[in-house]
Amino acid sequence: MNVHHTESAISRASAKSREGALLGFECLCEKLGRLFEPYVIKMLPLLLVSFSDQVLAVREAAECAARAMMSQLTGHGVKLVLPSLLKGLEDKAWRTKQSSVQLLGAMAYCAPQQLSQCLPKIVPKLTEVLTDTHPKVQAAGQTALQQVGSVIKNPEINALVPILLSALTDPNDHTKHSLDILLQTTFINSIDAPSLALLVPIVHRGLRERGVDTKKKAAQIVGNMSSLVTEPMDMIPYIGLLLPEVKKVLVDPIPEVRGVAARALGSLIVGMGEQIFPDLVPWLLETLKSDNSNVERSGAAQGLSEVLAALGKDYFDQILPDIIRNCSHQKASVRDGHLTLFRYLPRSMGAIFQNHLQAVLPAILDGLADENESVRDAALSAGHIFVEYYATTSLPLLLPAIEDGIFSDNWRIRQSSVELLGDLLFKVAGTSGKAILEGGSDDEGASTEAQGRAIVEVLGRVKRNEVLAAVYMVRSDVSLTVRQAAVHVWKTIVANTPRTLKEIMPVLMDTLISSLASSSSERRQVAGRALGELVRKLGERVLPSIIPILSQGLKDPNASRRQGVCIGLSEVMGSAGKHQLLSFMGELIPTIRTALCDSTQEVRESAGLAFSTLYKSAGLQAIDEIVPTLLRAMEDDETSATALDGLKQILSVRTAAILPHILPKLVQPPLSSFNAHALGALAEVAGPGLSSHIGTILPTLILAMDDEDVDVQSTAKKAAETIVLVIDDEGVETLIPELLRGVNDNQASMRRGAAYLIGFLFKNSKLYLADEAPDMMSTLITLLSDTDNATVLAAWEAFSRVVGSVPKEQLPTHIKLVRDAISTARDKERRRRKGVPVLLPGLCLPKALQPFLPIFQQGLISGSAETKEQAAEGLGELIDVTSEKTLREVVVPITGPLIRILGDRFPWQVKSAILSTLTIIIAKGGLALKPFLPQLQTTFVKCLQDSNRSVRTRAASALGKLSALSTRIDPLVSDLLSMLQSGDDAVKESVLSALKGVVRHAGKSVSSAIRSRGCTLLKDLLQADADDVRSSAAKAIGTLSQYMDETETTDLVQTLLSMGTLPDWCTRHGALLTFSSISRHCPTKLCHSTSFPSIVDLLKDSLKDDKFPVREASTKTLGRLLCYQLQFGGSTLQLVQLLILALRDSSTEVRRRSLSCIKAAAKINHSALATHISILGPAIGDTLKDSSSPVRIAAERCAVHVFQLTKGADYVTTAQKHLTNMTGLEVRRLAKLPVESDDSESSDDDRRA
Repeated sequence: MNVHHTESAISRASAKSREGALLGFECLCEKLGRLFEPYVIKMLPLLLVSFSDQVLAVREAAECAARAMMSQLTGHGVKLVLPSLLKGLEDKAWRTKQSSVQLLGAMAYCAPQQLSQCLPKIVPKLTEVLTDTHPKVQAAGQTALQQVGSVIKNPEINALVPILLSALTDPNDHTKHSLDILLQTTFINSIDAPSLALLVPIVHRGLRERGVDTKKKAAQIVGNMSSLVTEPMDMIPYIGLLLPEVKKVLVDPIPEVRGVAARALGSLIVGMGEQIFPDLVPWLLETLKSDNSNVERSGAAQGLSEVLAALGKDYFDQILPDIIRNCSHQKASVRDGHLTLFRYLPRSMGAIFQNHLQAVLPAILDGLADENESVRDAALSAGHIFVEYYATTSLPLLLPAIEDGIFSDNWRIRQSSVELLGDLLFKVAGTSGKAILEGGSDDEGASTEAQGRAIVEVLGRVKRNEVLAAVYMVRSDVSLTVRQAAVHVWKTIVANTPRTLKEIMPVLMDTLISSLASSSSERRQVAGRALGELVRKLGERVLPSIIPILSQGLKDPNASRRQGVCIGLSEVMGSAGKHQLLSFMGELIPTIRTALCDSTQEVRESAGLAFSTLYKSAGLQAIDEIVPTLLRAMEDDETSATALDGLKQILSVRTAAILPHILPKLVQPPLSSFNAHALGALAEVAGPGLSSHIGTILPTLILAMDDEDVDVQSTAKKAAETIVLVIDDEGVETLIPELLRGVNDNQASMRRGAAYLIGFLFKNSKLYLADEAPDMMSTLITLLSDTDNATVLAAWEAFSRVVGSVPKEQLPTHIKLVRDAISTARDKERRRRKGVPVLLPGLCLPKALQPFLPIFQQGLISGSAETKEQAAEGLGELIDVTSEKTLREVVVPITGPLIRILGDRFPWQVKSAILSTLTIIIAKGGLALKPFLPQLQTTFVKCLQDSNRSVRTRAASALGKLSALSTRIDPLVSDLLSMLQSGDDAVKESVLSALKGVVRHAGKSVSSAIRSRGCTLLKDLLQADADDVRSSAAKAIGTLSQYMDETETTDLVQTLLSMGTLPDWCTRHGALLTFSSISRHCPTKLCHSTSFPSIVDLLKDSLKDDKFPVREASTKTLGRLLCYQLQFGGSTLQLVQLLILALRDSSTEVRRRSLSCIKAAAKINHSALATHISILGPAIGDTLKDSSSPVRIAAERCAVHVFQLTKGADYVTTAQKHLTNMTGLEVRRLAKLPVESDDSESSDDDRRA
């Protein structure tokens, strides 16, 4: 074929040639058919040019050729031609556009199969051309669309082509009208591809319109199209265009629009199959979970319901478990979406869904209680739909679920369940339930007898009674909305309330009793209120029915129901008038009495509350008829436990009224184990009400705590513990005095038991007892000196617990109180154990100091200076009465803080007190203090130089006692001697005192060299001007003399004899003080010395010294030497004569000193001294008339011992012979003086020496 010749002919200038060539092209297409298709693509550019030819005949020939060409194209040919033509529409030249449009119009003449393939692409482009700026292009577009319309085979659409073309041409004005016409058209024939090509752009435009009507109609047409097309596959090319718009309409805010869109989706699935929409169900499920808005989720739910209906039962069965699972998803939006789906499934699936109600209902009920309001609304809405669709067909399935919801613990479920039950009953009764009920009475219903009969016919009388009983009960719900819903339902379906209640009374009471026994507090409250309302409103009309039912209910084997009966009785008695109950007392009292002895505790508890209500009406009658029965039952082993618990229950509600009736029987001695147990058990429930009876109960229990029977002991102890713990703040004012009386009782068992209870109270009570602690602490400390060991231990344990209850910061405020109590206990123990060291038994226990230490340590650490002083002194007093064994357990934690405080800058009072305490610790702690020896020695030496005398004195004493524990004495003595050479007189005195103490306690460890050095230095200090230094030096030499050898002693005596005659009186005084000290520490070295006569001569001469201190020192030495000689049988006459000489001294101090010496001698060896009575008697007689009172008193004491006046009349008679200046009466008065006296200054001096 010479196709190229034809091409060249078309291109010639001659119109005839162009027309002929086109005609030839047309013939070739028609004759060759598909064989010519390979040349078509080459001919397209020529055809495009020919469409724009100036000669009409050429243009017409071009149109004919195009029709012929398009009618022969295969699918492959369409794919080759169409892109070129569509590209031509984008050309800027209007002629090219026009030609492309004309050729596209010619494609309407393609074969039907190719037509359905190309029209979806052509028509939208042609529609766009209609808005082109060039009128000829627009006209070409109009013509092309008309060509498409001309090939439509559907007669209904064919008739509408002009309208459809107008909608395509002017969519703003004609789209809505076109949609209306389409919806009004009744289609008898199926829709072909050209029809779809014109319809789809219009519908697409309609779906995108803002108008609600337009969108609805467009969506409706989309749904219809899939069922009207000749070939469903013809719709496939338009799905990508239409489906997104339908999805948008599906989430439209208007519910009607969403409904139409949902149905359209269902129709598409039905018409085209699910395989065409693989992503639709996943998209719908995803949208169900959307967080955006309820509207989107609602639309997705509606759409999914229609799609699931279209997909069939098998698919639904497969997807339902996931839907139910998502109803309890953690996100509220997911729960909301999936519950909303159930709202639409009954409408779309009908009977198919009915088979799944049983699986779905639990999810709906859970949704009704959801915390999110939108979820609850969705669930309730679904429930309403279920009732609407399945009330008659699935009543046995729906009703039980709704009834369960009425008794739910969640008020929202109850509210929703009541509403759903109302819907169901309204549907059964044939009423809408929307009537507005007016009037003041809840009992004035708007129902008719016919409606009531209808309900009975459908439900049956038994079920109807159960339902009405439930509705009546929730009329008294704690939630207002539930009450309102229940009242509305009741008034709508009940015509006559009193008559209906009479009919349902047995069932109603059964429901109320079961609810009263429920574990749900709200359900019990609702049932109680309902029962109360029933009694209040109908009163005497229902009581004769209710009370027998309740009484009979106690025979029920179910304990929960028996408990419900008791609660019901409380409500009935609380709601009925007093006068109404009087006629029923014969039934009520035995019923409650039986319930109080029930075998189940919960029943007895509820019976106790019922008794309380009964007491309000019956008063003492209730007590008189119930309490004695319970007390008698307590005597029976089989019923004692339940009877006791019954008493507990009524006591818990009527404590003040019941206690006086039962306590006398329970505390009657001897106390049994059961009665003790009963007291404890009743105390638990009586609580603070027991306060006024403490004085009756507690002593009995405390005595029983020491009973011979172990069981009685145990139960009494447990009961007493219970009682002290149930007392409240006000009751403490009664309890504490009672306990204090107990610890001061004469019986040890009472003291011991009371002490134990004090400890138990302070350890276990939740009350604030810090204000009560002082009295307890004081009393318990005093009890630490008790004669009963068990009581002492109990007191100590109690004290520990009392201290433990006091806040740490308050402990220092009790220091003075503790000191006073320790002092009282010490005095008490001293009176009991004369002549032995005073130790408190309670402070000899293991760990005895532990409760005391926090008090004093807190004062030492955080207290003021005054508090620190008090704490230190108190600690010393405490340790003083503590055994050494006990002290050693805590010596380290005590000593460390004391040393630290002593090293800080605190007032002298604090330091002095701490030094005193440390001295006591050293004396008792012994080797336990070894770790602190260096620190203590350094501290004490430092304190010797303190500016305060008291600190220095106590440091000296402590250092002396500490030296007994030290192994290196020479360095210490050497340091002290060095301090003597540089310090002032005040420091020297303290150092000398310390030196004396060191030598006294560790003199054996002092080397001879150090001793010799010390003796030399001390001799010099005997001449010091300061009296204290002189005296201290003499005492130190006297103490040191014990460890001197004979040579050293002889040299010392000679030196002293020389010093005793020197002109300086201070030197003489120092020498005589030293002789006095030696005569105290080692008189044997003087009395057996060859220089003894010289010593006596010196003493005799010194009695004539012009300085009375010298004469007094001489007198003291003579007295000590006389005592030694009397004791060991030496010569005494001269010494007695010299003391008699001293009695005539001008100084009262000397005379008094001489009398004290004679008295001391008489105590040592009276018989030996009596040999000198002839000279002593008159001399003492003279002093008895001395002008100085101190001298006379000393003389009286001396006469008592010298003449042994207290030993009988013979001694008095003898004394009268020598006391010539005394009358017999005066001598007999002296005989009445006590043997021991406190004026013995010589003894004091001896202690100080």
